[in-house]
Amino acid sequence: MFICGSLNQTTIMHQIANHLENHECSFTPYYGDGIVKALTERGMLDFTALGGRFREQTEEHLRKHDLKVDYRGETCDYDLVVTSQDLIIQKNIRKKKIVLVQEGMTDPENLIYYLVRTLKLPRYLASTSMTGLSHAYERFCVASEGYRDHFIKKGVDPKRIVVTGIPNFDNVNRHRVNDFPHKHYLLVATSDSRETFKPDMSSRSIKNALSLSGGRSVIFKLHPNEKPDRATREIKKIIPDAIVFEDGDINPMIANCDILITQYSSVAYTGLALGKEVHSYFDIEELKRLMPIQNGGRSAENIAHTCMEFLAA
Repeated sequence: MFICGSLNQTTIMHQIANHLENHECSFTPYYGDGIVKALTERGMLDFTALGGRFREQTEEHLRKHDLKVDYRGETCDYDLVVTSQDLIIQKNIRKKKIVLVQEGMTDPENLIYYLVRTLKLPRYLASTSMTGLSHAYERFCVASEGYRDHFIKKGVDPKRIVVTGIPNFDNVNRHRVNDFPHKHYLLVATSDSRETFKPDMSSRSIKNALSLSGGRSVIFKLHPNEKPDRATREIKKIIPDAIVFEDGDINPMIANCDILITQYSSVAYTGLALGKEVHSYFDIEELKRLMPIQNGGRSAENIAHTCMEFLAA
């Protein structure tokens, strides 16, 4: 069973399953138990991968590709569970063999992270900064040697970590050939900070884009979870001529830009791998150390081989 989440997580799971053709694969949107389940059903967690637009995009992808769906994994006794996030380890998989796959960049280790670790609060309260710390999996497939060291420093057992690379970030050169009509601009990949109740500096990011543009046109790609009307209004107030995209694949946009501005987004890795000038709230040298390996798109196959080790056991 593959547990999905955001569209990024869902496409990662789909690519891995494509290399397990001789096995019966099912997919489910991300889910929780107890109070998390109750809040999800009331629409109170629509700003997370449990609901809202994230879930809509996942379900659309599963329908479009005619993938077998088993909501909450309730119909089968699965031999293996593959998930891209262990902030929640659902009750019905706790006795299963689990392979965890890194989905992308992890959040910084802030005060909430240390409170959650110290007080043993639910991991999801500290978001992706707690990735890997459930220790409920057999193997943890990560993006690079840099991330291997990163997770080991957090306390993950080195014997459980496998450096496989991660789908969607392992072959960025393929995005150089595209039909996106704009070139040589400054691109801003915005954040859903306000939607996820994190500190937001949107006005500063917009002004920063204007100051760094150097006369170039400025393009904004809105985060999928962001409120587009509000974001567009704020952008146009400061940069009236800015081009704003609510939807679309951001990778060709990065490939054609000269400068990329992000906050805490994994797309910074795409920009760095493509040799772009990248501005991020993270230290750029640290991002270069952590950057996902570029293996020509073999990460999904590598992860599938890791899965088959346990399916054959």
